[in-house]
Formats: sequence, C-alpha cells, structure tokens
Amino acid sequence: MDLSYIINELGEDRSSYFNAVAPPIIQASNFSFDTVEAFGKAFEDEMGGYLYSRGLNPTVDILRKKLAALDGAEDCLVFNNGAAAIFAGVLANVKAGDHLVSVAKPYTWAQKMFDVILPRFGVTTTYVDGTTLQSWQEATRSNTTFFYLESPNSWNFVLQPIKEVAAFARSRGITTLIDNSYCTPLYQNVMKMGVDLAMQTATKYIGGHSDTLGGVLSGSHAQMKKIFDSEYLNVGSGIQPFNAWLLLRGLRTMPIRLKRVFESTEKVLNGLRNHPAVESFIFPFDKKLSAV
Repeated sequence: MDLSYIINELGEDRSSYFNAVAPPIIQASNFSFDTVEAFGKAFEDEMGGYLYSRGLNPTVDILRKKLAALDGAEDCLVFNNGAAAIFAGVLANVKAGDHLVSVAKPYTWAQKMFDVILPRFGVTTTYVDGTTLQSWQEATRSNTTFFYLESPNSWNFVLQPIKEVAAFARSRGITTLIDNSYCTPLYQNVMKMGVDLAMQTATKYIGGHSDTLGGVLSGSHAQMKKIFDSEYLNVGSGIQPFNAWLLLRGLRTMPIRLKRVFESTEKVLNGLRNHPAVESFIFPFDKKLSAV
C-alpha cells in the first residue's frame, strides 16, 4: 500500500464529515442506538462497534487503520503512552508460572514491569545480551512463553538478529514483542521479519511536535482482540480522541521529518568522527564506525 495513501487517505471517510480534509475530533464519551437490542449487542462485543470511548472511538479508529497499515499488520491498538502498550502486550500473553526472556537494559518501565510487577504473580525474567540467536536459545526454558526485544536497544543501541529470534520463538510457540520506536516501520518493518507484536512510542516520531503522548501495538486481529477484551478495556489505557487527532496530524509529515533526522544525523556523525575530543560514539547503523 502506498505510503502517501496511508498517511493522507486511508480510513478517512470524508463524506461522513462534510468532506473536511482534516479528520474530526469525535469527543463523545458514549454513543446512541436505535434499539435496545442493538445496545445489548454492543455490550456483548465492544470491539464490534462504538459504545463507549474507553474502547472504540471514530477518531481513534482512523489512526488505528493507518498505523496498522504502516506496520503491515492486520490490526492495532493505540494507547495513552508507550509504557501502557508494552504493559498490555506482555500482560496479555503471560500467566502465573511463566518465564520470559528480555534484552538486557530495556526501556525503564519495561524493566520495572519485569522486575517489580510480574514477580508478584510468579512470572520470572531472564535478561540476555541479545546480540546473537544463541543467547536467546540458551536462556529459553520449558516454561518460556514470551520474548521482549528492542533493536536498537533503548540505552546502549545494540542490535538483535530479529528474523532469527522471531523464527526460533515461533518454532517454540513463544510470543515476541519488539519496541520499534527508534526505527519506526518506515525504516524497519519488524512484522515482515516475523515478530508477533510491534510496539512504538508514538510520542516520538509519529507525534513529532512534543505536544502529545501515545503508544502503538500492532499485530494479528486475534492478538488485538485478546488484548482489547482484557488489558485494554480493564485498565482503561486507550488514547483519547484529541490526542489521537494530534497523532493523525503528525503522521502527515512523518516521512519528511524522518528523512531530515537521517540527514542531520549523518552531519552530526561526521562532526563527531573528526573531532579530536571524541574517542568513540554509539550509532548502530553507521557503516564507518569502528569503535562502538
């Protein structure tokens, strides 16, 4: 699907809102029904229509369609922030007695969940360097059900062999989630690499204006339905319509902003590489980098 079509057209049924080019902010908390029977059916499956904006909302749905398409996923959910997206993705896929493997030095609130929250329910975590498939294989136990990746890693920017890890996990029935905030699907499509759940902190490049938070979790319809019916609705961590609208606005310029970031990074790297006061720096995608 064409990138320009996704960010500018997909999901925007303009005939439904006076042919306005910009999507509307549907700020409604709840929605009306023609019959009591229809109202009852909405309660039976909140993902089947609009009932209460804690679940689905028209503005948020436009954003969901675009973000799922960018990831090449069947569906996605949008959260108030990235930490909430990680929390829901992990919690929906582990149970008491399970073991998960995580890349070492993960994002702060991911590690807080692994070290503080999950142990209260009998879920344990092993941290690995993660730069080789062998490290993931050796950490896997009979009760391992989940892999958490960040490539590049949040703190030291190390890379993991995503395709190999995802293939191994799938062969063992292990669910994989990766934080793809740094690269975004524009520069690294992790769904094509076989990852089950792709997460982004929308606060960063999707928003782009430092005026809203957001978190994205993409995957199969079945995964999104499972998360929606439990963690998403129960915790109430879905994004609000106005914030979703800000992310829709940010998407319009995301490709050109990322292109500028890439170009600026090259200039900064050249300056650092040639500066006498700089001994080394960390940038995983620099082919000229000799010391990391």
